[in-house]
Amino acid sequence: MSRRAGRTRQAATRTGLAALRAASQLPLPLLALIGRLMGVAAYYLMRTRRHVVQVNLRLCFPQWSQKARTRLAKAHFRALGQGIFDLPVAWWASPRRLRRLVQFVDRHHFDEAAAAGRVILLTPHFVPLKIGVALSLERPMANVYRRMPNPVVEEAFRAAIGRFGATMIAQEEGIKPILRALREGRVLYYLPDQDFGERGSVFAPFFGVPTSTLEAAGRLARTVGARVVPCYVWQRPWGRGYQIAFGPALPGFPSGDRLADATATNAAIEAGVRIHPEQYFWVHKRFKTRPPGSEPVY
Repeated sequence: MSRRAGRTRQAATRTGLAALRAASQLPLPLLALIGRLMGVAAYYLMRTRRHVVQVNLRLCFPQWSQKARTRLAKAHFRALGQGIFDLPVAWWASPRRLRRLVQFVDRHHFDEAAAAGRVILLTPHFVPLKIGVALSLERPMANVYRRMPNPVVEEAFRAAIGRFGATMIAQEEGIKPILRALREGRVLYYLPDQDFGERGSVFAPFFGVPTSTLEAAGRLARTVGARVVPCYVWQRPWGRGYQIAFGPALPGFPSGDRLADATATNAAIEAGVRIHPEQYFWVHKRFKTRPPGSEPVY
């Protein structure tokens, strides 16, 4: 890319970010309505992603009728559309507004684990995931993320998610800064449900489907003696805000058995998905990596 084209791209990106920041100041119910209407359009226009969602739902809910799965797919795209505006709220809302918008559920699970020692929050990919920035108002946090190809977006992201003192760690930096943050007493906001292939993973059941599952939660917990607490970030209906809900720390975790630990993390994710299935990130190709001898599903 030429320098001139690069400058043009950066200028366009900054303009887009400025527009999102301005939109984030609008009332959340209005943003939710606009976003959900956009999601309705996306359901019909984004054929490739709609196919991914349909495959995921068929694999995870084979007992449901096709009609029921279609209703869920449409609800998911509405939640995704709303999530377009959840992102700038997470990036730029003031501490006062975040505290007003976020409702904690079963917070005692988090508080008890934090009082006892080091904590890893097992946080699946629900649509308003970045609203978890509100946790940085409660305790020192560490966030692991994948570097972005656009440097303007990366700069804005790091500034936004780290604005309340969270340590930002790129995946490319490896495990050492993650361990250092945990040993310093920071809570790790860990995303356990991405498909990175077979390296560092085992095939563990997720909704009964053998799924490539990262082992990192068990390895990190064992190395630093951390408790692993499920954490779910959900939209509340009609733009009334968000919930951050916690489950009990995983019992007997880590066990030292790779498959048993991966199965336990997937079971915790599945428990949250069953509460709000429309908000799980079904557009992700969760079953892209297949066990040897299995046919591709997408």
